[in-house]
This record gives sequence, C-alpha cells and structure tokens, in this order.
Amino acid sequence: MSRLAALIVMLFALVAPAWATAHEVRPALLQITEQAPGRYQVFWKQPVMGDVAIRLSPHLSSGWLEARPTDEYAAPGFLVRTWTIASPTPLDGQQVTIMGLEKTITDVLVQVELADGHRLDAVLKPDHPTLALALSAPPAPGVPAYLKLGVEHILAGIDHLAFVLGLLLLVGANRNLITAITAFTVAHSLTLAAAALGWVHVPSALIESLVALSIVFVAAELLRTGQPSLTRRHPWIVAFTFGLLHGLAFAGALAEIGLPTQGVVAALFLFNLGVEIGQLIFVGLAVAAILALRRLRAMTPRDLSQPARLVPAYAIGCFAALWFIERVGVAFQ
Repeated sequence: MSRLAALIVMLFALVAPAWATAHEVRPALLQITEQAPGRYQVFWKQPVMGDVAIRLSPHLSSGWLEARPTDEYAAPGFLVRTWTIASPTPLDGQQVTIMGLEKTITDVLVQVELADGHRLDAVLKPDHPTLALALSAPPAPGVPAYLKLGVEHILAGIDHLAFVLGLLLLVGANRNLITAITAFTVAHSLTLAAAALGWVHVPSALIESLVALSIVFVAAELLRTGQPSLTRRHPWIVAFTFGLLHGLAFAGALAEIGLPTQGVVAALFLFNLGVEIGQLIFVGLAVAAILALRRLRAMTPRDLSQPARLVPAYAIGCFAALWFIERVGVAFQ
C-alpha cells in the first residue's frame, strides 16, 4: 500500500493547487442606494487576484456609470468604485449589465434600495449577466439571494465539504452521524453570526489555515486503527470544536459579499440556512454513493477493505496539507 499512498500524494500535488485556486473565486457586489428622490449612491466591489482585477464593468441602460467614478480605491482582495448620481431619470425600468461577466466563473450580487424602503436583491451569473430593474412591480416569488449564495458557497467550498466527508467516513451512516452533523451545524452557526455581526474578529488567513488543519486531523483519524480514539467515541466533540473554525470561515465569505444596510439578521439567517441546505444535499449524495460502493465491493472477489479505507483518507489529507501550505504562504506575504 506504500506505492498506492505515494501515487495518491503525487496525483494530488499536481491537481490540488488548481482546485484551491478555484475555491478562491469570490462574488462581486453592486449596491445602488437612493439617498433622496433623484439622488443615488452606487457602490461597486469586484475581486482582485494579486494585482490583477477581473475584467468586469457594471453598466446601467441610462448611462449613469459611464461617467468617471466619484471615488476609486483598492481594498484587500478587491477593487472598489463609487458613483454619486443626480438625475431625474428613474431607476425603475433600467437594465443592469455586468460587462465581461460571461467570460468569468464568478457571480455578482445586486442590491437596490429605494428611498421609500423598496428593496431588490438578485444574483447575476455568467450565463445571465443582465437584470431588469422592475422596482414598481410586486416582487416575483423565488429563492432569496442570500439563501442561494449560502447554498452555492458550501457546494463550491471544497475544503468544507472535505471536512464533512471525512467526518462521514469516520463516523459512518448511523445515529452518531446525526449527532456530529448537528454539533457541527450549531457550532458554525454561532461563530458565523458572531463574526458577521462584528462581535468577533479573527484574521482570515489564520482561520483558513486552521480550517485546513482540521481536515488534516480528520484524515489522520481515518488512518488510525486499533484502540478507538476520542474522536471515534465522541465525534460530536471534534465536530463542534472544528465547526467553530468553519463558521468563522463562512463569515469571512459573507463579509466579502457584503450585508445589506437593513435586514442584516434576515440576510444572515438566509445565508446560514443556505449553507445548511447545501450541506444536507452533499451528505445525502455522499451517503448514497458510499452505500452503492459498498454493494459493488461486496460483489468483488478481492478484499478491497484496506484500499477503501486508505484512498479517501490519503486523498483528503493530501488536499488539506497542500491547502494549509498555500494559506500559510498567503498569511506571510
């Protein structure tokens, strides 16, 4: 099995950096706030990778954003532009288009708030880069934007899913899994709320590094045999402890997206609910896949119990170790 382990390490050393980079794709944000009738404040924040900004440009059909920005500056990981608009042209009925979005793999959260309290929240994607601002019409039924962002964030977060998968493989599809997942949910909900509301602040580079280490820990536990460890006897303790770290990481992603000036609690709840929905979808699919693989293994004449235990553990551990090295490097830049 040493050859198998070496092969897995080499394979994931080649592909993991690309996966880690893909996870760093963050959404852009366009906020349009009506401060008084005919006066608007437009805020645009787009992600930057190093010194290179993604080629994105917001446009309104009225041409408001063709003018030079009132302010432009660089924030950590982002490029920010603002416009102060004074125009008799109504915002209702205009179209928002994000030029260049179709050439990316990122999303844009659009938030519009009128002086009368009317709000609009939407998500623009590469295959739908245009939005009609039908502000006078009643809101169409659908999934709120923050709920969708929560689902998409957890399903695109390979590191968080790797931890959940490792926990599932460690505990098994039984009653202990329900306890562990519940503990993980409660823990990351607490720290997500505390950090998003500004009660707790921890450097994101430190949190991301610790999240990677939590996955390494679970992978190492998968490789242990013999005397059951505390993790196997009481997995909810480990799930709760590391869930606190993962909640802070979720909060970092939510902070990058931005919370609305009003309805913060509702947006936070919807984002967290979306994370839970995405997590349950993943757990359900993973359990189904594990049960199917067990049936196939039972039909195979060879004993594959050892590869079935080692391959996932080495795969998860190698990915997590590389993530840790990468994130520590970012922290010391």
